[in-house]
Amino acid sequence: MSIETIATDNDALVLSEEEIFAAHEGGKLTISSTVPLNNKRDLSIAYTPGVAQVSRAIHANPELARTHTWAERLVVVVSDGTAVLGLGNIGPSASLPVMEGKSALFKSFGDLDSIPLVLNTTNVDEIIETLVRLRPSFGAVNLEDISAPRCFELEERLIEALDCPVMHDDQHGTAVVVLAALTNAAKVTKRELEGLKVVVSGAGAAGIAIAEILLAVGIKDVILLDSKGVVNAERADLVADPGSVKARMAQRTNPRGVTGGPGEGLTGADVFVGVSSSKLDEEHLKLMNDQSIVFALSNPDPEVLPEVAQKYAAVVATGRSDFPNQINNVLAFPGIFRGALDAGARRITPAMKIAAARAIAELAEEDLSADYIVPSPLDARVAPAVTAAVAAAVTE
Repeated sequence: MSIETIATDNDALVLSEEEIFAAHEGGKLTISSTVPLNNKRDLSIAYTPGVAQVSRAIHANPELARTHTWAERLVVVVSDGTAVLGLGNIGPSASLPVMEGKSALFKSFGDLDSIPLVLNTTNVDEIIETLVRLRPSFGAVNLEDISAPRCFELEERLIEALDCPVMHDDQHGTAVVVLAALTNAAKVTKRELEGLKVVVSGAGAAGIAIAEILLAVGIKDVILLDSKGVVNAERADLVADPGSVKARMAQRTNPRGVTGGPGEGLTGADVFVGVSSSKLDEEHLKLMNDQSIVFALSNPDPEVLPEVAQKYAAVVATGRSDFPNQINNVLAFPGIFRGALDAGARRITPAMKIAAARAIAELAEEDLSADYIVPSPLDARVAPAVTAAVAAAVTE
């Protein structure tokens, strides 16, 4: 039996393999009825003959399905298992425990019913066709753990194909929480958000979305790094593939025309955001400006350990629960989907994501410090605040 110890803010959390497997045995989800089924009257109302009246009414007025079925409050968590956690392409069956967990989070934090839907295909057309055919059964789609660059095309085309909220959480949930954290980190270091020089390491799903949302709020100096170095509009591989997501981002980022690798990118930077498996050299931290901000978000191993980053940076965040300032998607996605569904939105827009980020940031303002730039994922205020902010953005 293996033992894993996770340090938390208060105590060391010891997890045994036996405990973990016992918790997952039989899965983590179940379905329960919202109506009694104790006698013939109950059966006659919930099922036949009473249910036929509701079906006839929906046939005559399809809008009634929104109020008299669970479909419009049901989020499907969709994955093909190609980019699961830090495990990579492990396939749909192996991804199912993760998707069950995501559905459980929707219920616990957003009070939304959710089911996992893992698909035995990686073909974008087939995934879209499947979800279009299943559309009467659900009210929103949370795309999860789908590899880049397919995830960009899939989300874009699904938004057009479906008349309901669609969001790839690995992209936008991460971006929303990063923006919230960066908003408050700028305040801690007494900087203006728009004036920050930001380097994002990783030009995959999360990195592209982070760059997008930072540009959307007015941050002009954003540099992307990938395995080949700084994403630059003149780089040969991007010139050769001008239609790629990365090439398009090269046209919108790196306004100073920086070339080279991490060292050149980080020279004079205020912020490092890591969303890749690449390690950050301690020597590169020395090239950043004073009072720098380091978000090392790779899990389970950050790009640089907090104790190293803190030698040079004023604010440090990771994706882990055992260090201060955890950047966790659960701060964002339950409230975003709940707010969108509450307001009857058909799409999740950039304005809704920015509203969610601002709501998260505001919750930490009262006790703001270098070690507290976002609320805890377990803070009961978060989902209601994000829900309200997103719903208000819809009506606006």
